[in-house]
Amino acid sequence: MKKLVGILFVITLFFSCKNEETITYDLVIENGNVIDIVSGNINKQTIFITEGRIVKLSDEGDNKPFESEITLDGTDKYILPGFWDNHVHFRGGDSLIQANKDFLKLFIMNGITTVRDAGGDLTSSVMDWKQQIDDKALVGPTIFSSGPKIDGKNATWAGSLVVEKEEDIAVALDSLEAINVDFVKLYDSRISGELYLKTIQEATKRGMITSGHMPFTVELDEALYAGIGAIEHLYYVLKGCSTEEKEITEAIKNREYGFWSSMEKLIATYEDSTAQNTFSSLKEHNTYVVPTLHIGNVLSYLDEVNHENDTYLKLMPSGIVKTYEGRIRSSYNSSEEARQNRKELNTFFKSLEKSLSDAEVKLLAGSDSGAFNSYTYPGISLHKELEVMANTGISNLKALQNSAYNGAHFLKKESDYGTVEVGKISDLIILNSNPLNNIKNTRDINFVIKGNEVFNPEIMAMNIDCPDCIK
Repeated sequence: MKKLVGILFVITLFFSCKNEETITYDLVIENGNVIDIVSGNINKQTIFITEGRIVKLSDEGDNKPFESEITLDGTDKYILPGFWDNHVHFRGGDSLIQANKDFLKLFIMNGITTVRDAGGDLTSSVMDWKQQIDDKALVGPTIFSSGPKIDGKNATWAGSLVVEKEEDIAVALDSLEAINVDFVKLYDSRISGELYLKTIQEATKRGMITSGHMPFTVELDEALYAGIGAIEHLYYVLKGCSTEEKEITEAIKNREYGFWSSMEKLIATYEDSTAQNTFSSLKEHNTYVVPTLHIGNVLSYLDEVNHENDTYLKLMPSGIVKTYEGRIRSSYNSSEEARQNRKELNTFFKSLEKSLSDAEVKLLAGSDSGAFNSYTYPGISLHKELEVMANTGISNLKALQNSAYNGAHFLKKESDYGTVEVGKISDLIILNSNPLNNIKNTRDINFVIKGNEVFNPEIMAMNIDCPDCIK
């Protein structure tokens, strides 16, 4: 009998061991505090990654055996989706191709694993970088790009696609589809209001996502009904909150005054009931808003703030710094009244952003970094944008949602990105401290995970001779 019991024990042990077969993963992050970006709940979990995706999440106490090529200790760390900068630019002409390419590592160093390129004149290079990054031949964030902007004849920005008659719309959209852009970016420097709306309508019919500036010859509701997916910057939302939007639109059409000269009147005619109707319309049409308040802070105070000792300025190639001169010169050449008006507008925008968030309008955190946008540096500016959001009174959780979570939903990529879940692409950020307690903790980066690659920001900063870059 004892012999039979012994045999049964051996058999049971054998099959038990078979059931506990060790699984091998590419990367495992053990015992981290995983932030649920939707609820704000924090769970201590181990994350298992294979071939660039999360294949398993286990709670504390799950001691099933495993092997991994790389294992990171997440104890006392905080893990959330890698950050998204939802408004960047790669531009400046052929002489600045390398300078723009060098920006890619600054994004990764700052935990930004995805960027939304909102139009420029380096499309062929950007598409090449995008593929190289996907192939892991180049270090950089995933790039979702609009390619060149759509505008009218003699557009402000080089490389723009010209739409000056209705037949041009199909040509422009065909060319964008041919290079497989991720969305369509419209600009407002030369395009007519009628063609602007028609372009949005035609893009929407094709299933293309749109975003853009908005000509002041168009009313906000017209753009919403045409199907625009996102409004870049707050000027256009402000216009829709004015009780005199129709009159101001007509005055601009009649060239009685222009874009900047209308701002004071728009603020003066802002009314909460009108604003709430506008917010409801934005929600009804599922239109996102990209506030870009950090760059507003920078540009509004160019006459007061000395940026000569900015840590990131030292990293900017001379060609990029040269592009800053236009806005700086414009600021210094402005009248004292114009400078003061800009500062008041910037302050007003902060309250407008908070009102939009309170009304549950979907926001996207974007820096507007890139050439020509003075002292708005790739990488660090996204963190400053999140800080501005939090300083308006938006909760830290909502500010974080405005980065990866809302960014993924806007581009219809939520099946792959935006949350820490099984099946999602494993673009993650490991922080040393909790960003829900202090939004500045987004800068306190331990490791950046891009798929199954691990990046140490401290080492990256040392390699570019900039130890202060991660502070």
